[in-house]
Amino acid sequence: MEPGSIIFLNGTSSAGKTTLAYSLQEMLSEPYLHIALDQFRDGLPAKFRGLNAASGTNGALGLNVVPVPDKDVPYTDIKFGPQGKQMLKGMRRAMASMVEAGNNIIIDDIILEADFLDDYLTVFKPYRVLFVGVTCPKNVINARESSRPGRFPGTAVGHFETCHAHKIYDIKVDTSLLSPIECAKAIFDRLLEFRSDQAYISAFHRLEQE
Repeated sequence: MEPGSIIFLNGTSSAGKTTLAYSLQEMLSEPYLHIALDQFRDGLPAKFRGLNAASGTNGALGLNVVPVPDKDVPYTDIKFGPQGKQMLKGMRRAMASMVEAGNNIIIDDIILEADFLDDYLTVFKPYRVLFVGVTCPKNVINARESSRPGRFPGTAVGHFETCHAHKIYDIKVDTSLLSPIECAKAIFDRLLEFRSDQAYISAFHRLEQE
């Protein structure tokens, strides 16, 4: 069985990744499964999803949302504890298993730590990954964040630099300049080129060499 195709959308929260994933699903003729960090995060028990949880508590061991007020621009940090990181490792391997079984997938995630990208590079080494940077200016992200229920102000700003620190992509799209359909079309066109040019050195392969 041939492995499935992989489109990896990486960007801050509120950058528009999920809306873009839905647009891609409609545009692509083959079925692509949308697999998002949020789906796995929400699978954690509520007691392991903390809000400024103290060190050593369940909330800090899983996924902890931590306000950082003592900066020039206050923001909200997302910290994964050992149980949360274990879940993320399982998530990446579950994604790879779906691909190995012949499923096409759209990954919807945020590279919050350099180690997270390193693990993706290890797990997906056997496959060709179209790595997409989903970008948006801070002011637009902040406006989107403030209008969405359940979002903590300053979350996107907290990982704005870290998320794209590796800088290498196969394609980048700015969701403040293009509509979801226009972004999807740009990715779709790049995917066709990506598939046809087997000699092209992908972003994931270049990152592996660094």
